[in-house]
Amino acid sequence: MFTGIVQGTAEVLSIEEKPNFRTHVIRLPTDMLPGLELGASVSHNGCCLTVTRVEGDRVSFDLVKETLRITNLGDLKPGDFINVERAAKFSDEIGGHLMSGHIMTTAEIAKVLISENNREIWFRPQDALQMKYILHKGFIGIDGISLTVGEVTKSKFCVHLIPETLARTTLGNKRLRDKVNIEIDPHTQAIVETVERVLARREQQLKDAATLAEQ
Repeated sequence: MFTGIVQGTAEVLSIEEKPNFRTHVIRLPTDMLPGLELGASVSHNGCCLTVTRVEGDRVSFDLVKETLRITNLGDLKPGDFINVERAAKFSDEIGGHLMSGHIMTTAEIAKVLISENNREIWFRPQDALQMKYILHKGFIGIDGISLTVGEVTKSKFCVHLIPETLARTTLGNKRLRDKVNIEIDPHTQAIVETVERVLARREQQLKDAATLAEQ
């Protein structure tokens, strides 16, 4: 589990390609190294990955085919930077919202509006079906950052970013058509799907009652 409060950014140092598989090495910030062991979980742009090797501040992770397909991690190249967060502990302050590190889809940056001390970014999810889970003032994870949803249309949504978020994460360097990872708030997803099931069941009951009345 993660909180969506990004602890820093890390540079991708190297990438080893294998069939349907990839190993990449990042330089983890020094303050994130204490206690880091093999098997530990670290969020990369919101995607939970497992530590496979630690050599000083050089930390290795394996990415399987599904991870490369679903997330933006398959687009990385040496020299790129990612948002990173160590797994949350029970004693940690949850400043954002609980996140699993399981990416649902990616989204393309559709519009960037800049004003003094503020930035509004609009995103268009690759999987349009995910829009039903994205609600005004709801939670969402964008490249591992816990954010509050602003306006929502049928195909897009926006967030408002303060200078601290822009300086602390990679979002400050994003441009139009860049791709970001999206994690939907699981509580919102559960509520929406429960309501859909209840309404579908009610509709079927009404149809069955109408059919019996005609007989």
